[in-house]
Amino acid sequence: MTPSASPVAIEIRGLTKDFPLNLRGIKLRAVENLTLSVPEGRVFGLLGPNGSGKSTTIKIILGLLEPTVGECRVFGVPSGRVDSRLNVGYLPEAPYFYRYLSGTELVRFYARICGVPRKRLDDRVKEVIDWVGLSGAAQRRVGTYSKGMLQRIGLAQALVHDPRLIILDEPTAGVDPVGSAEISELILKLKAQGKTVLITSHLLAQIEDVCDRVAILDRGKLILEGDVNELVGQRDRQALIVDPLSPEHLDELRGWLASRGHALNAVEQPRARLDQLFISRVSRSEKGGQK
Repeated sequence: MTPSASPVAIEIRGLTKDFPLNLRGIKLRAVENLTLSVPEGRVFGLLGPNGSGKSTTIKIILGLLEPTVGECRVFGVPSGRVDSRLNVGYLPEAPYFYRYLSGTELVRFYARICGVPRKRLDDRVKEVIDWVGLSGAAQRRVGTYSKGMLQRIGLAQALVHDPRLIILDEPTAGVDPVGSAEISELILKLKAQGKTVLITSHLLAQIEDVCDRVAILDRGKLILEGDVNELVGQRDRQALIVDPLSPEHLDELRGWLASRGHALNAVEQPRARLDQLFISRVSRSEKGGQK
């Protein structure tokens, strides 16, 4: 099924957002003529450098800003309407949480704001805290949490009302590689549950493994969009990984390929990604037990 045929979680059409800079009418254009569709049930990356318009776009999706021109709909509802946010969970880039609350108290606070039924409240709070791996730190004050733990408790509060769409603004910013890998695992679990996840980031390689589809913004304009595999894959080549070959065997392989109209373009030793090496060597902290 093509992305266009899938149910759409977010539909943006001809979106432009200007911010006035002074009384003389000079304006800053943060987003220019953006048209974008986020299919339901997919992990979608909204990528770009700082100042590319990612955060402005997110704020319009959330109904925090009105577009200057164009429209934005969330599950078919205009984003300026309050009911468009009933099925949305949001984790901002730099969330401010009440440091004196415990993890349980914090998530319970947001659950009540989001209208979780009282008879389901305690069970749902425990459920999402367990799901993000913080059951061991649920009674600790949030002020004692590490950056990675703060992101995970932030994800718990975004999920507590069981939204269909989860928006994560730079979820791995300032998080170490181990914490970043844990957040990536949680994102993939959300996808397995059928949730739609929209991630913003300027760290392209860091979320490549979790996104189905990406859009890249630069200076407020959409410069590239497509499925990740189609954008980064090279369909005109293949890579084979074999045990080390002697020079004689390499020459034989070259000859075998040449006799069939092919060429051995390069012989390289595969390299592990540095983040994968780090994660494989550094033991993960006990769930919720370490700062």
